[in-house]
Amino acid sequence: MNQPRRKIDYRKEQEATLARPHLRYTGMAKTLFNAMDLAYGRGTVLPKVRLLETLARIPYQAWETRQYSLLSHRYHKLEDVQRAKEIVEWGREAQDNEFWHLLVIEERMRLDGVREGWLWQDVAPRVACFKYAWFSRMLARLDIRRAFYMNAEFEDHAEHVYFQFVKDHPELETQKVESDIVQQHPNGPFESWADVFRQIALDERDHMNNSFKHCGMSDRIVPYVPAG
Repeated sequence: MNQPRRKIDYRKEQEATLARPHLRYTGMAKTLFNAMDLAYGRGTVLPKVRLLETLARIPYQAWETRQYSLLSHRYHKLEDVQRAKEIVEWGREAQDNEFWHLLVIEERMRLDGVREGWLWQDVAPRVACFKYAWFSRMLARLDIRRAFYMNAEFEDHAEHVYFQFVKDHPELETQKVESDIVQQHPNGPFESWADVFRQIALDERDHMNNSFKHCGMSDRIVPYVPAG
């Protein structure tokens, strides 16, 4: 998470996102989201969000593998080398950020006393990750731009989920953040748990925007609301 600290009006960003329609998701994205709703229900609960974050790093790993595979026989083409390096660097930073999200969710579940059985805590995530990893590797090899676009769909969904979660839990506004792990973000320290989840939502937007950029759809990038 090496992005510079920026001034953010979290409440305005939340309002803007919840007023913005979701992307028109493709069949593949709908299948993924519907499967999660079937397993955890349509509402936003922390175990469901944890699975979302567990899956979030997988596409970046698939892209990194593909880029190194391409470089093994395109190292003499400087333009291809530069693009591969950009994708790998972006992917690694995004993975670190998504892992921070996962740690935050785990910390919140611990504070709330959320407990799950071994099936949902261990087995279900392993199965989901295996299937999603296979799909991500296949899509990255067949059509990398399509892979970027699907990630934009995934991140758009995640951004809306987190902002809706804050709206549905107004008690987060007054809950102070005392965890060192949670405060480890360039835009920290955070005054409340509501702002923590809002920051995660905005991280997902950044990932979406980068996905649009790399698949040649920069015109669809969602800007920040001017703060102040």
